Amino acid sequence: MVFLIAAGVLNYIDRATLSVANPLIRADLGIDVAQMGLLLSAFLWAYAFAQLPAGALIDRVGPRLMLTCGLTVWSLAQVLGGIVLSFWQFIGARVLLGLGEAPHFPTCARVARDWFNIRQRGTATGLWNCASSLGTAVAVPILTAVMFLVGWRWMFVVMGAVGIVLALVIYSLFRNPSEVDLTPGERDFLSEGDDAAVADRVSWDDWKRLFAFRTTWGMIAGFFGTIYVLWIYTAWLPGYLEMERHFTISKTGIVGAIPFVFGVVGSIFGGWLVDYLARRGVSPLNARKYPMAASLLLTAIFTAVAAETPNDSLAIGCISVSLFLLYISSSAAWAMASVAAPANTTASIGSMQNFGGYVGGALAPTVTGFIVKASGSFVPALLTGAVIAVVAAILYMVLIDRPIPARDAAGLRAAS
Repeated sequence: MVFLIAAGVLNYIDRATLSVANPLIRADLGIDVAQMGLLLSAFLWAYAFAQLPAGALIDRVGPRLMLTCGLTVWSLAQVLGGIVLSFWQFIGARVLLGLGEAPHFPTCARVARDWFNIRQRGTATGLWNCASSLGTAVAVPILTAVMFLVGWRWMFVVMGAVGIVLALVIYSLFRNPSEVDLTPGERDFLSEGDDAAVADRVSWDDWKRLFAFRTTWGMIAGFFGTIYVLWIYTAWLPGYLEMERHFTISKTGIVGAIPFVFGVVGSIFGGWLVDYLARRGVSPLNARKYPMAASLLLTAIFTAVAAETPNDSLAIGCISVSLFLLYISSSAAWAMASVAAPANTTASIGSMQNFGGYVGGALAPTVTGFIVKASGSFVPALLTGAVIAVVAAILYMVLIDRPIPARDAAGLRAAS
């Protein structure tokens, strides 16, 4: 768990390097604002489309190798970001960053299933998932300090070196359950609730058949809504505070971190809530489904209030509550990956869900920018996010109705 959180925090700090060094990079490389927008989105599209093969690879070769390889690749991409000389070289570095970071969260979902009992997986998921909000909250002060000390290029190189060292440590100390001499009782404890007929390694047929089930599409649609709204705030919160609320840059730097602290709490609480409901007799599927859908609906309400209120303090309070709720929904969604499909496809279905989420994440900054440019206000952009959250919650409730059965088990039942 310590390794997952550390790598997750570094994951989100590394994503933020371009944003923090934005003005210096544009001045140094002669990049205009439109090109910077393409640079920012290059990571997101690469990250989204790399999800699908990444999940299958994780289920095939195991979390230890994929966690190490992904961390190494994205750290090398950071180093390359510090030595680029042109816009297109930087595009290549950001695409490589997206490819390297793609396996991380599906790997975490697989680790939660591999190393935790079914009644512990929600809390475990909430803990590793909080790294995304924690990383976002600490990225600006850490990266700004490093950049002032050594410059923007060395900031990229230093963060890349940190990642490579962490990758070596993880590969040396982390193990998959199959690589550890567990007792039969320990293996039974970890695999409680899993279908014994499932093969250890995922096959092509196992992977592609996931798309035949409503549950998969419900997870994709629900996470699209979660990450869409989350990336409105992640990409545009500083701009919103400065342009819509007329905050100074220094005030924005302080106030802008507050909602993401609420996100850390929401992630951990969401994971705990999933396990609490399961212990109270709610089915593992519904213990994740209900908090996910409810938090999305509440997010829509608080986002709409934040958009419409003229009171700055109320707006910041509503945005903070929205981030708290979004991370509840995120933890519940990732915890769903550990119970919605057979054990050997946990990372696969998690990556499909994350693909849907980051298509939303890639669209949100662009759509928001166009709406703000056309209307001169963030209000319709935030209301659009609220509507998307409501639709996503409804689809999540309607489409997800039962766990996806194992292929072998389904065949045995049909034969009998």
